[in-house]
Amino acid sequence: MSRSHPARRHRRAVLGLAAPLAVLAATTTACSSTDAPAAGNAKGETAAAATGRQNTATPSAPAGPPGVLFDGFRYTGPEDPNLTAHGWEVRTDGGGPGVKDTWTKSGVSFPSGGDAQGGQAMQLQLTTDGTSKNTKQVEMGRSEGEFLNGTVAARVWFSDKPATGHNGDHINECFYTISPSHTSTKYSELDYEYMPNGGWGSAGPRLDTTSWRSSTPGDRDTTGTKKSLTGWHTLMITADNKAVTYSVDGKAVFTSDSRSYPREKLSIRFSSWLIDLPTTVTGPRTWDMKVNWVYYQADKNVPQAEVEKAVAGFYSAGTPFLNTVGKS
Repeated sequence: MSRSHPARRHRRAVLGLAAPLAVLAATTTACSSTDAPAAGNAKGETAAAATGRQNTATPSAPAGPPGVLFDGFRYTGPEDPNLTAHGWEVRTDGGGPGVKDTWTKSGVSFPSGGDAQGGQAMQLQLTTDGTSKNTKQVEMGRSEGEFLNGTVAARVWFSDKPATGHNGDHINECFYTISPSHTSTKYSELDYEYMPNGGWGSAGPRLDTTSWRSSTPGDRDTTGTKKSLTGWHTLMITADNKAVTYSVDGKAVFTSDSRSYPREKLSIRFSSWLIDLPTTVTGPRTWDMKVNWVYYQADKNVPQAEVEKAVAGFYSAGTPFLNTVGKS
């Protein structure tokens, strides 16, 4: 069972404003409607290595094919000014979901090494000891709505057990798109929610895919897939011809119809949070979720093979970030 209420995150009002790939253009068809984790830790880098990566980040996007966003997450940490320059924000406000008022920047890092494509990924690390006081949830996303029609994809690492400590938390590892304001009359939300230990009375491991029609609790189309997804997976959301299709590693797992099709541009986001604080798990523990890259092509239905071809082109060309969505 998925949660019965939408995320309802307060975006612009609390987090403030921020600015929002030639290499290789994917072969696409126009929309008719318009497995091991990456090792290492950035905090352990030498100052010279961190400075070197800082200097290679791209502060502004060069010209590229219109309507495309790509990011390989070549940043030094949550305070890297290029995050804001590239249209990202790390959540630090109050509210839910999960354990309220526990969002923090400290769980965001960009470790290098391991088997991440390009050698680096974003890591979202949640920490808890079972108390609200010592729980730190983590989320990073686009500061503006960009996704409407088209294809958005991300290579994501899910965890079935904590990196440290005892297992048993009802953790929710998420890749989703959402209206910038939960009070919008056109509120829309499209979710991947992975729960290795289940939640809301349902056993795990489980992946819920949900399309919200409004911010009214229960006003959604949803399905659950009972399967372990530990490790790296390519997740795609395709909004085309008034239908939204969710695909995992090239296989469609759910399609919702026009009733829950997005009605305004949505912010692309990643988060890791706790559904509750179980009393049966003791001691401190940490949970790691990773995001290798994110890719969005506006107004086109892009097959996974073409997404991966485009992404490989960005890496081959040494292009860590491009955004021409505003030019589409």
